[in-house]
This record gives sequence, C-alpha cells and structure tokens, in this order.
Amino acid sequence: MHVAIAALHRPSKPTGVCRHAANLARALAQTNQVTKVTLIVGAWQKHYFETFFSSEKIELLDVDISNSSSARNLWFLFGLPKLVNRLRPDIIHMSFPFPFFRPLFSASVVSTIHDLYPYEKPEVFGYPNVIFNRLFLQQCVSNSDGLTCVSKTTLESFNRYFPKFHLRKAIAVTYNYVDFSQLVPKALARPELGENDPFLLWVAQHRKNKNIDLLIEAYSTLIKSDRLKPSTKLIIVGSPGPETENLHEQIQTLSLQDRVLLLSSIQDSELCWLYQNCEIFVAPSSQEGFCLPLAEALYFSCKVVCSDIPIFREIGSSSCIYFSLEGDPLNNLSQAIVQSLEQPSKKTSGDCRFSKSKVAEQYLALYSALK
Repeated sequence: MHVAIAALHRPSKPTGVCRHAANLARALAQTNQVTKVTLIVGAWQKHYFETFFSSEKIELLDVDISNSSSARNLWFLFGLPKLVNRLRPDIIHMSFPFPFFRPLFSASVVSTIHDLYPYEKPEVFGYPNVIFNRLFLQQCVSNSDGLTCVSKTTLESFNRYFPKFHLRKAIAVTYNYVDFSQLVPKALARPELGENDPFLLWVAQHRKNKNIDLLIEAYSTLIKSDRLKPSTKLIIVGSPGPETENLHEQIQTLSLQDRVLLLSSIQDSELCWLYQNCEIFVAPSSQEGFCLPLAEALYFSCKVVCSDIPIFREIGSSSCIYFSLEGDPLNNLSQAIVQSLEQPSKKTSGDCRFSKSKVAEQYLALYSALK
C-alpha cells in the first residue's frame, strides 16, 4: 500500500500538525502492509521534516509555492490533485482539514480532525478568519471518504456539529502516538537557565485556549510568595501565534524577563531533556483536541498539573493533579502546583493507547475499510 500524506502548512516552525504528520508517516512505514509513504510539505517546512526520517519507505516531497493563504488554498484545490494523481497512491491522507475537490482525486481520501475550534473556540482565529475556517472544515468533511479524530472527546464534539456523517462514511478515533526511544536527550543550552535550575514546563503554541497567560500569572504569584524556589524558571515551548505579543507584554509587566523562557524550534532531543528534567509539567488549557505534549509528559513520568477538562481526563492518569478553571482559576492553579511539588514522583507504565504499533494498526483498519 502506498499512502500519500498532505502536510503542507503555513508555519515555518514545527507545530502539532507537523508532528502529527511526521508521526503518521513513521507509524505507517514500520508496517509490512505499507510499502511507501510520500510526505508532501511546503519548501519552508523541509528542514524540520528532513531531521525526522531514516526509513527508506518514506519519501519527502517539498512543494515550492508562495507561503500565503491564497497560494496555499489554490494549491490544495488544484495543485495537490495533479501531484497525487501523478504519484498514484492507494490512500491520500490530509493531515488537517483544508479545502479540496473530491472528484479530482483518483484514490480514497482520509482527513484528520484535530479539534472543532472553528465552532467551539472562534476567538482562536478571530473574525472574519473563523468564517473561512468553518467553510474549509465543512468542505473537507463533506469531501472526505473517511475521517479520523484524534480523541473520543474530539469525536463527541464532531458529532454535535456533523451528526449524520457516520451514517454515510467511515470515521474512527486514532490517538497520536508517543515514542522517544530512538532519541538521546540533549541538555538545553540557554544562558537564562542554570545547570541546576528547577523549572516548570508547558508545551503549547501561543493561542488563547492554551491559557499561557494564566500559567505565567500563577508562576509570578508563587515566586513572589516564596512558594517556589527563587531559582525556579518557567519554560514555554511553542511556536508564536496570536497571543505572542500579549505574552511578551505580560512578562515585561511582571518583570519576569530572566525567569520566563519562550522557546520555539528546539530539537526533539532537547524537548526530551526538558520532559525528563522539569519539576512539573503544567497544562492549563481551556480546550484541546488531543494535546500530544500531555501524553509525552506522561510517557516520561513527569509530575503533571492540568486543567479539569474532558480531554485531559481522557488522556491523563490518576496521578495527574487536576484544577478547575471555574471560580478562581489563578488560585486553583497555584494551589495545584504547590500540591504537586509536595508529592513524591511516581513511575508510570507505558500506555498502549499511544504506542506506535497500536496507532498504525488503527489507521490501516480505516484505510482497508475504504478500499
């Protein structure tokens, strides 16, 4: 089986969608049923993806177009069909929703639904952008032969807005997988971070639903009240987004320039080291489709504090400390961090739901149902 994965995406720095596409390619390549995976990305994304693969089954194909909204959407509509029909794959997998015309494709099309933000969190996109995001999502859902949702929570949300889809087409829940077994951790070399400095960690793009501002405020409160060691840092790893400017202003206002590190485009080996060495992994989101960083933190047996939302209950373990976003979320988060610091670390066993082999098996089952 030859699978073509469309992963051309606006960001020039890695995002959750990029990591999903790369993980999908690697999971499929390890199976006997898949003989070839063609991963299609933008020329501006090539460097990131080149560092990911060692399998001879995976071909990285970069498309050199203008990285603008109009150019990308025109390419999705007309350029992608020409390219994949020339490649003649058995399955075309869209790594996120974008507009396409189904009659132009000669093979079955599967799309990944990460979240329903265009409906549930329109402020993530702002107006009028959210109108186009809804149209693209509707068009993608209508034209796909099958869909995969990244969690049960996402599927439940999907069913609220597209209640009749499952009556006509195949749909499945397939988690993102976690596998750092081939990586050698590499210490993060930053002048602001001393060799023995403790730190809190959150991995998230700078978007409103990630509640990075709430975490910074809680961190500031704990530092000023001496409930964190004075040397404790806060590290946020994630690509810039709509909230970046506000976050820099907040950090400046709270005089935390030397304490809060906003990082992006770090190597996976460095991310691995951060998971292994953080005091606490804190996930304060108000909305998520899956949250791969939380699954990764659990893989490394991190102490975890996270907001009490359905997806975190679905992914998380009983060892996580959950805090409410209702009432006084700042105090709730601050207290949860202190509580986590006081608890002993626990070694957690691997969760088979997020294993590479399990995820590959689920994708192949969906693909086979469409052939």
